[in-house]
Amino acid sequence: MSIAAKYYPNEPVEPKVQTTEIPGPVSKAKIASLGKVFDSRPAYFVADYSKSVGNYIVDVDGNEYLDLYAQISSIALGYNNPALIEAAKSDKMIRALVDRPALGNFPGSDLEDILKQLLKFAPKGQDKVWNGLSGADANELAFKAAFMYYRQLQRGGHGAEFSEEETSTVMKNSTPGSPDLAVLSFKRAFHGRLFASGSSTCSKPIHKLDFPAFNWPHAEYPSYKYPLTSYEEENKKEDDRCLAIVEDLIKSWPTPVAALIIEPIQSEGGDNHASKYFLQSLRDLTLKYNVVYIIDEVQTGVGATGKLWCHEWADIQPPVDLVTFSKKFQSAGYWFHDERFIPNKAYRQFNTWCGDPARMIIAGAIGQEVVDNKLVDQCARVGDYLFAKLEKLQEKYPTKFGNLRGKNRGTFIAWDLESPAQRDQLLKILKSNGCNVGGCAEKSVRLRPSLTFEEKHADIFVNALVKSVEQL
Repeated sequence: MSIAAKYYPNEPVEPKVQTTEIPGPVSKAKIASLGKVFDSRPAYFVADYSKSVGNYIVDVDGNEYLDLYAQISSIALGYNNPALIEAAKSDKMIRALVDRPALGNFPGSDLEDILKQLLKFAPKGQDKVWNGLSGADANELAFKAAFMYYRQLQRGGHGAEFSEEETSTVMKNSTPGSPDLAVLSFKRAFHGRLFASGSSTCSKPIHKLDFPAFNWPHAEYPSYKYPLTSYEEENKKEDDRCLAIVEDLIKSWPTPVAALIIEPIQSEGGDNHASKYFLQSLRDLTLKYNVVYIIDEVQTGVGATGKLWCHEWADIQPPVDLVTFSKKFQSAGYWFHDERFIPNKAYRQFNTWCGDPARMIIAGAIGQEVVDNKLVDQCARVGDYLFAKLEKLQEKYPTKFGNLRGKNRGTFIAWDLESPAQRDQLLKILKSNGCNVGGCAEKSVRLRPSLTFEEKHADIFVNALVKSVEQL
């Protein structure tokens, strides 16, 4: 029995669209009403999550869509997963929700077990975790950890005390207590919409407009030619070009670069992939210049690329310093292994909740289901199956499938249309043909199904895609 059949015996066998427009009339009315108390302008439609099941999301008009967007890559196991429902009914979950603890001061007797369950699914080389509330929060917390680590090494090590000048100037937001330090990120990157994460984000202006930013550098992220096997020499030169820019920025930036953050695949910025050579070479540079190396696995983590964590494809040695996570794990935070990233004083990396035990419980249950049901292997298999079908479509419709990418990376697949308007039109037509699909960058289509997505779902999608391309 397939995993989808095991989880979802009542999953629809195919999409069903019964309104002439999307959003339909009920969705439109609810979006308008919701707009009186909430910014509903980005809404595609209003979902009925009580009726959504498995790989299908249902809207309030009764339309049933095969979902290849999965809440912006945040649903690991499909809708209304029975294993997660059981975890949600547990006594441990009731305590976490009803008496949500201030974990730093009053950790529950079950917290150690909850964290040990999470750590079973940590990336290779990482054996510690600090929890947060969202992907942006995870990155902000990682920046804090990196800055505290960096400055403590400058003071002489973990036991060194703060100077009187540091404790007095920090209250005035001035140096040396508030040091001038930078995080190096990459053009087209997306690391969140808060203040430090916003400064490292460089994908779209709308993500950053109108709030103050740190003066932090953005390096060039490699732009490869596809298929990769046909352009190995050109792509190696592109890697070296970008690595030279990274090294120059580290050496020349007016403030010290304390940390470097990178997505192994830039998701919001266009599904841009970094090679194993590039990611390992960044490790070499960060060690050379004593820069903290942070991998942002918020969108790429938890199996969607055919590895539990995408950067494991690169086998980076020695392991990176910090790995941030959220989305499919339904929790958030960062993995680490060096005890020196634990601040030298209590209350430095701290807030009331220090994460959310309810989300940690769900994350542990998700990880267990993924491992027990070999869903990473399934995602790799289904991704290869789907990519082969898309390669054939690329041969037939070359202008509609530019830069097809994601081969051997599970279902983390994307391609480009000829223009932003054409991409947007394709996504609209796909919905009318029963498939909920997302875009990224200006003209890219990105696929983000859950890990329960199977070959039968891929066939349905490809049929709808052919129909939609021909309607463009």
